[in-house]
Amino acid sequence: AHAAVTDVQGRKLLHDQRIAREGFDVAVAATNDTQLKLRDWSLVRGDAGYQARIRAQDFALDLEFAPTQPVLLQGRQGLSRKGPQDKQASYYYSQPQLRTRGLLTLRGQPLQVLGTAWLDHEWSEELLHPEAVGWDWIGMNFADGSALTAFRLRRRDGSTLWDGGSFRTAGGSLYTASRGETEFSPQRFWKSPASQATYPVEWIVRTPADFYTVKAVTDNQELDSRNSTGAIYWEGLSDLYDSNGRKVARGYLEMTGYASPLRM
Repeated sequence: AHAAVTDVQGRKLLHDQRIAREGFDVAVAATNDTQLKLRDWSLVRGDAGYQARIRAQDFALDLEFAPTQPVLLQGRQGLSRKGPQDKQASYYYSQPQLRTRGLLTLRGQPLQVLGTAWLDHEWSEELLHPEAVGWDWIGMNFADGSALTAFRLRRRDGSTLWDGGSFRTAGGSLYTASRGETEFSPQRFWKSPASQATYPVEWIVRTPADFYTVKAVTDNQELDSRNSTGAIYWEGLSDLYDSNGRKVARGYLEMTGYASPLRM
């Protein structure tokens, strides 16, 4: 498991990680519901929603997340293609616009949290296509209640192997993108002093809903999870601007395979 908090004012990413084998009440992962425990970290689903409790080195989270919308099934009724072959697919659902409240403790100071969150759950028995070295992905909660997902799998030369995504309006109308309808164009880059990897931290993303500009809130949001989930990647807080230049959403940008090809 890997947890992170973006300190916007300090322009710094705080992160921590855990790893353990199941058993002895140290690590537990239920197979029929969201009941996860990893040492002093937990994510549990109850009648009212989810609860996350994280005790990290530089921060702590004690948050509750209540659904405000139905589950969003990505792809074709929850089966999301990830490559040119039918078997290259994952089961994938999202819960955007989660009403969030609780406590964030930052360097010993407790802060009340009110806002919105996004939960993604994706799993598969298939490996990535052999030409894929990583992916670029965004999940964005709009101020009006809409939700946007966009992704692409990327070849070593930077070209797109596969793409997709969805847009659901606040009223519940859902459009699922077909291959070729989503396009990522990098606009600005940042080089990590730690890994020497270069990441696009600003994008123009073309979707069936609109042309959007994605801008990282702060450039240095690289995560080194080699001691837990096994990769160096970039995932962080980002803003979304529509084709008229208006900031319409905030969410996360994730980019993998830039430090080295992703192994799955």
